[in-house]
Amino acid sequence: MKFSRIPINAVGFIGTAARPRHLVVRLPGDQVARSQQLTASLAVQVALFLWVAGRGAVAHTPDGEPYQKASEGLVVEVLAGTTRHAVVTVVRVHG
Repeated sequence: MKFSRIPINAVGFIGTAARPRHLVVRLPGDQVARSQQLTASLAVQVALFLWVAGRGAVAHTPDGEPYQKASEGLVVEVLAGTTRHAVVTVVRVHG
């Protein structure tokens, strides 16, 4: 499996705004994917962004999983696997 490190927009999160567990991201090609579980330090950074920027309505991933939309502007750096199913690991929050 080959991984690429890319900056992308996070469109939402799963969990609470104070303790997000996963991000929902828009990959190149407009594919929406759920990230692997966030580390504690990344979750704190995302929670700070959500506290300042706010959040939106509930939406659903292509698999039907509900998530809370995030305000625009949350850019994260991810390792994205190039397999049939997107494996996305957040490695950095750009805010």
